[in-house]
Amino acid sequence: MHVAMVNFLNAPHGLGADEVLARWRSLVDIAEIVAGGGTRVSVVQMAGFDTQVTRNGVDYRFVDTGGTRHAGELGRHAARTVAALGADVVHVHSLAYARHAAAMARCHPALPLVFQDHADGVPRGWRRLPWRHWYRAASGIVFTSAVQAEPFLRRRLFDRGTRIFAVPESSNRFTTGDRAEARAATGLHGDPCVLSVGHLAAGKDPMTMLDGVARAVERLPNLRLYCVFGTAPLMAGVQRRIDSDERLAGRVRLLGNVPHARIEALMRAADLFVSASLAESAGYALLEAMACGTYPVVTDIPSFRAMTDAGRVGTLWPRGDAMALADALVDAAAGSCERRRVRAHFDAALSFEALGATWAGVYAQLQAARVPS
Repeated sequence: MHVAMVNFLNAPHGLGADEVLARWRSLVDIAEIVAGGGTRVSVVQMAGFDTQVTRNGVDYRFVDTGGTRHAGELGRHAARTVAALGADVVHVHSLAYARHAAAMARCHPALPLVFQDHADGVPRGWRRLPWRHWYRAASGIVFTSAVQAEPFLRRRLFDRGTRIFAVPESSNRFTTGDRAEARAATGLHGDPCVLSVGHLAAGKDPMTMLDGVARAVERLPNLRLYCVFGTAPLMAGVQRRIDSDERLAGRVRLLGNVPHARIEALMRAADLFVSASLAESAGYALLEAMACGTYPVVTDIPSFRAMTDAGRVGTLWPRGDAMALADALVDAAAGSCERRRVRAHFDAALSFEALGATWAGVYAQLQAARVPS
């Protein structure tokens, strides 16, 4: 099986191939996940130059678009490259590029095409009509959880014959390590030691997280919360909330933006990973936590539900419900929170090897469906 993985998002101007691959870790990780399942992978990347790079068994073809932004022309650029590769299936990153993919598919109507969702959202209002037409190019569409397809299906944006698959968006290479060593290296402590990794923004709902932690402290006086974040539009309100509550002051530490390499040590040091996110397409921080064996206490949203096996490996709580979060933290702290069990689930369902096998099955189904009976 040979899959052409197409990314229509143009490579950043001024960066060479190696720099693009270093910056876009998810592009590389998803390609290597698929290759790890025994599938031959060629990545077709739109760029301002032509070149070819091979890494870890994946062939990256950078295609010079000539500066055009026209969807039809970009689709035809991709179609020519895919034809030269002789691929069996086309895997397109992002539902946002359905128009581009439809133009490509018109050049190769017999070639199975699958979209991978990357938190693209549902087209609104009158714009739905052309999108419905463009989505018809797909033989299948992949979400982290099949539930995430429901808003599209309710609006009849996908044809009835379009197959919906559930595959976590990506994986990561973190390992469990030694908790004591990680605590010595990072300075994290607490009983339980709780880690949050996410922007201090409305969609991550940090206020509910703080309210839940404050309530939990009444029963877990030695709890400590550490918050890693990039952007922080709610920083002022978050800081006021911490400073004004004796249950939080001195127990919550805002670590800010830290190098990604340090996240692994922080995850290893923590007992619990907490997220109050209102919506996530995948949840990369949750993946990293589970790779380290850190027990998740996360909102009951489709992607988290899928990744925790419906809460069988972790604790789910209703988003926006601070009391439910407090109860979840107390229950998790009282439980065993076995790192080996969390990591075993990661290995079985979320690792590179597991997802590679899942993707191989998706491609095989799509290819078989195109073969006349």
